[in-house]
Amino acid sequence: MGQRKAPKDGDRKVGRRALLIGGAVAAAGSAVLARDELARLWWRVPGVEKPRKEGEVDYTGARWVAASDANWRRADRPDDYGIDMVIIHVTQGSFDSAVKVFQDPEHGAAAHYIVRKDGHVTQMIRELDVAYHAGNRDYNERSVGIEHEGFVERPQDLTDEMYEASARLTARICARYDIPVDREHIIGHVEVPGTDHTDPGKHWDWDRYMKLVRSARTAKAEAEA
Repeated sequence: MGQRKAPKDGDRKVGRRALLIGGAVAAAGSAVLARDELARLWWRVPGVEKPRKEGEVDYTGARWVAASDANWRRADRPDDYGIDMVIIHVTQGSFDSAVKVFQDPEHGAAAHYIVRKDGHVTQMIRELDVAYHAGNRDYNERSVGIEHEGFVERPQDLTDEMYEASARLTARICARYDIPVDREHIIGHVEVPGTDHTDPGKHWDWDRYMKLVRSARTAKAEAEA
């Protein structure tokens, strides 16, 4: 989450939807619009919304607590924005404080998930939608953001339970969107272009974390075989 309030992503959904709908109309006029493209675009017509189930989570075992709708943008990922990245954050505060600020419409930022020190996972934004977590519009649109309770300067906050729970979550996200399990696609907030944040910090053990993610990904694949 970082040291200070993140800049709001900015909302270009009207322009993007207008372009998509306009493109669809033009294509239909020339008789080249595919049926699946129409199915993907129908809900963007004014007054039409893609059905959602209130309180539904994307990760089994997660608890749903809704972020303020000022801190994310409605989307239909991965259809309108491909997801190819997981971004790791540290909250620079307690779990409760992170939930509180993500519910604050004045905060201007929120992540999809928060992992508590004891390994509990809370989801606050659907993976379908664009969370304002990276401070970079392109990275927001193509990523899932995971916050971790604690402070970057306190290695004791990064517990075994947190690493293991987060790794299982990241492995599941990677499996769902066919994201490679490597450091080009699983990155820290500090690695986002243009950011002034330092999380997850020097104490985050990337070698350990990536090993756990790969192990969880392999276990999931074997269970599904």
